Amino acid sequence: MKKIILLALPIFMACTQSKESADLVVHNANMYTLIEGMPKAEAFAVRDGRFIAVGSSEEIQRDYTSEKVIDVNGKTLIPGIIDAHCHFYGLGLNQLKVDLVGTQSFEEILERIDAFHAASPGNYLLGRGWDQNDWEVKEFPTKEELDKRFSDIPVVLERVDGHAYLVNQIALDLAGINADTNPDDGEVVRINGEETGVLIDGPMFMIDKILPVPDKATKIRALQQAEEICFDYGLTTVNDAGLNRDIIELIDSLQQTGDLKMRVYAMVSNSNENLDHFLDKGIIKTDRLNVRSVKVYGDGALGSRGAALRAPYSDKEGHFGAMITTAEEMEALAMRLADSEYQMNTHAIGDSSNIVVLRAYEKALEGKEDRRWKVEHAQVISTSDFDYFERGIIPSVQPTHATSDMYWAEDRLGTDRIPGAYAFKTLLERAGTIALGTDFPVERVNPFHTFYAAVARKDLEGYPDNGFQMKDALSREETLKGMTIWAAYSNFEEGEKGSIEVGKWADFVILSEDIMTVSEEEIPMLSAEKVYLAGEEVK
Repeated sequence: MKKIILLALPIFMACTQSKESADLVVHNANMYTLIEGMPKAEAFAVRDGRFIAVGSSEEIQRDYTSEKVIDVNGKTLIPGIIDAHCHFYGLGLNQLKVDLVGTQSFEEILERIDAFHAASPGNYLLGRGWDQNDWEVKEFPTKEELDKRFSDIPVVLERVDGHAYLVNQIALDLAGINADTNPDDGEVVRINGEETGVLIDGPMFMIDKILPVPDKATKIRALQQAEEICFDYGLTTVNDAGLNRDIIELIDSLQQTGDLKMRVYAMVSNSNENLDHFLDKGIIKTDRLNVRSVKVYGDGALGSRGAALRAPYSDKEGHFGAMITTAEEMEALAMRLADSEYQMNTHAIGDSSNIVVLRAYEKALEGKEDRRWKVEHAQVISTSDFDYFERGIIPSVQPTHATSDMYWAEDRLGTDRIPGAYAFKTLLERAGTIALGTDFPVERVNPFHTFYAAVARKDLEGYPDNGFQMKDALSREETLKGMTIWAAYSNFEEGEKGSIEVGKWADFVILSEDIMTVSEEEIPMLSAEKVYLAGEEVK
């Protein structure tokens, strides 16, 4: 009898021992963990902002207790979404500008700016989002009507891709742009020798210098407005592709005080002042901020014909686009960054720009391991150049660019080059990983549009019926990884986010429907019903 009691004692103790306490328990979920070997789970426990257990509902409820328990009722739950390339601060600033996205004509632009100025008159007028490719007459606008309406204040209207301005005459005069302005890194568009008001790439910086600098209160409001928009869509980390020191330091200070919660992977804008400061300081890493990369511009955009091509544009004789950073400058910068701890992330759209970047990377990274340098956009690539991505270079792409550009991309590139454009599957096969983003506010913030464009290769109207260049569509699993664990890997953050895994931050999203099984046409209608950052509900 004594022996039986002794044998039963451990069983009794195991059954009666107290559960481990947690700050949050979530159960009854259809959960995609992104953990190798355990892709699905039902429940998890969170303590101090991190996952401490992941498993079945029975296991988690048996082992953990919490004052806060959420029954998800079978809803789909995924890791927090990472936008691998966007302009977070720019999105906030855009809330203070005339919204020109979706305008169908220049006349509609004029109507919007007239209404905006009547409601909010000021000493200057800014707008963003026009795209002449959406108009019946697909030609750049000119400044005549702006000059008539606004002869006494500068007007600066930014194209949707951020690579062209339409400005009025007073803006040109204040910036000193005239017949003698002929930059190598862009174009002052002229007709019969007269400035039209359209500026592509390089000369845009001359305009930027005459615009008023937002005060601190405006900068803070912009960041907080951007955060609210992003949380609403399920984003928990944003890669801001180009920030100056003052904004990075402001983000850090707001995060430290709790006035900004969003996690930010900040790419430092490529300027001498920024590089001298950050390369000397080294990597800056907190729970919510990661500063360890530099954003470089190789060329301009395809929509404004600023992308640098090896052969002339098919729809503009003799025009090749332009490099913003020359091959010599690119190589020198790559060598400097290779000798630092910083990652190099370079905007490359045209096939000429892409090969300049890839060759510079290869030379600078010789003998160096695990640097994870990225090509941002990697949009048009010569067939022979895809192999460069087998050497540890990560493509960071934006699927909605393909479905926005498909109407006119072949006109720009011709039939021979178009197969190497927006080639996401090919890039993934070469690189073994791919990071996905939106480039908002160039495209919409909505990550479910990203998912749909990657998988279906269609626009929101379902065009084309069979998808655009479906050989380069991604699977749903690949797309989800590109928005979570692969994006985290591209940021050197795969050990702390990107999957629902013990030890990682409890960043997760509860979806309206199952993103992996819902019908293809319903993907764009998905929504983030609840969003959590470090176990805290932020939406």
